[in-house]
Amino acid sequence: MARTPKTAELQDREKSKRVGALAALWPFLRPYRPLLAAAVLALALTASVALVLPLAVRRVVDNFGIEDGAILDQYFAAALLIAALLAVGTGLRYMLVTRLGERVVADIRKAVFDRVIAMSPAFFERLMTGEVLSRITTDTTLILSVISSSVSIALRNLLIFLGGMGLMLFTSPKLTGMVLLIVPLVIVPILTLGRKMRVLSRENQDWIANSSGNASEALSSVQTVQAFTHEAESRARFAYVTERSHDAARRRINTRALMTVIVIFLVFTGVVGVLWMGARDVRAGGMTAGSLVQFVIYSVMVAGAVAALSEIWGELQRAAGATERLVELLQADDPVTDPSDPKPVPRPVKGAIAFEGVRFSYPSRPGILALDDLNLAIKAGETVALVGPSGAGKTSVIQMIQRFYDPDEGRVTLDGVALSDMARHDFRRDLALVPQDPVIFAASARDNIRFGRLDASDAEVEEAARAAAAYDFITALPEGFNTYVGERGVMLSGGQKQRIAIARAILRDAPVLLLDEATSSLDAESERAVQHAVDAMARTRTTIIVAHRLATVKKADRIVVMDQGRIVAQGTHDSLVAENGLYARLARLQFTDGEAA
Repeated sequence: MARTPKTAELQDREKSKRVGALAALWPFLRPYRPLLAAAVLALALTASVALVLPLAVRRVVDNFGIEDGAILDQYFAAALLIAALLAVGTGLRYMLVTRLGERVVADIRKAVFDRVIAMSPAFFERLMTGEVLSRITTDTTLILSVISSSVSIALRNLLIFLGGMGLMLFTSPKLTGMVLLIVPLVIVPILTLGRKMRVLSRENQDWIANSSGNASEALSSVQTVQAFTHEAESRARFAYVTERSHDAARRRINTRALMTVIVIFLVFTGVVGVLWMGARDVRAGGMTAGSLVQFVIYSVMVAGAVAALSEIWGELQRAAGATERLVELLQADDPVTDPSDPKPVPRPVKGAIAFEGVRFSYPSRPGILALDDLNLAIKAGETVALVGPSGAGKTSVIQMIQRFYDPDEGRVTLDGVALSDMARHDFRRDLALVPQDPVIFAASARDNIRFGRLDASDAEVEEAARAAAAYDFITALPEGFNTYVGERGVMLSGGQKQRIAIARAILRDAPVLLLDEATSSLDAESERAVQHAVDAMARTRTTIIVAHRLATVKKADRIVVMDQGRIVAQGTHDSLVAENGLYARLARLQFTDGEAA
């Protein structure tokens, strides 16, 4: 379940006491230290050159009345050289910092995706997919803006502020002392309002993510939304979260505007007061006109730097919030993890699977047992069908075999080795799945089948399609196997998607075949053809079939009847019907006048 912005705000009140959430970006910056150093050098060059310019102006003003024009020419030539250095340094700084920002953000996006794609389904029970996408896109874009612009400008203005203050002190200690009295008045609103801005920025980003997740969910199910005329409610829900995001953004903007007004007013009021005193000193002969002009320029530069820092502070606060959200994904705990020293998968894999005293509840439903003290041993090469009413735990068995979840108690083994002792990536290579809701990717029909085994040849892909009774309809598509089937396979019927998913599993040629309602979307003719393919595969591998349609499980070596997470009966079709228990009742519901009995 996604975190609410209110929860995030409460957490931020604690986090805002920490120093520099942006420090979490350092691991991504570290590999590019030469580029970072070059950018900092270019930045220091531009700041230094900018600070030298007022010294030349002072010389020009103080020597304006001299008769020798050659010295003035030298000063103006020096000013042009300084301007040229400033231009080159600024362009170099922009190029280096922007390249650094793009490189770092690309690395962050890849790191977050690499982390999230390996998370178990339990993780996605707590967080909407749309929110994860928002963090990968919106938050990283914000960080890009900060690295390639805000941080650079902030460091430049910080150097100008420190250098300008030092040169102001050198020019007139008396006037500089007056300026320093103003600094605390400026710092207080920056720190106070800046902390509030960070909370508001995080709230704003959370609502944006909520909005993205809401839109993703609605658009991915647009046909269902329209079929149930739910457009108005979907619009209203999206409008609500979007408006909440806007409200948080409006409060953040108002706070930033207030901070800018206060800081700029205090800075320039102080500057005017200091200049008034300086003008009096010039009249009294205490300093030259050139020194006053130099001090004025440094004062304006320092004031501008402080004003820029006050604005950039808000951007840095937003980036800190975005960084925290991305770090949360990178450091998220996954309840299903590989052991530090995994055992090797027994080779060759025979396919013997055992559930030993397994008790399991889904994280989102901790009080409801999906599997209750399940003990089940499946022999290598055996075909076992799992039947029972909805919610009996059949699909949970399939998910446990793939180790999408870990048991709360007990263990699941493959060829005698506990799944939790092996690396998931290793033993999953020996599993082939046909899910109840087939997943079709936005690619060609060929690529969708080849997803089962990426190194398969075109001939192998086509042979798998034949075995799954998919060859004929695929070749009838406009471009045959190279036809783009659309996002989530929108160009295909339900039965066609199912056959592509079955072809994918056939191509994988794994020792363990998992069929979760694999033929539920097929017409009678296609089901018969696919059933022949499944029967042929089942002869040479361990096959576990989940089905509501009992006609598809009659040929199984063993039928396991489940109810409320427990095994209530097992045996062949005929023996279970003779027992006149739950299986017989299910059979009578599916066959007219109890003919199955």
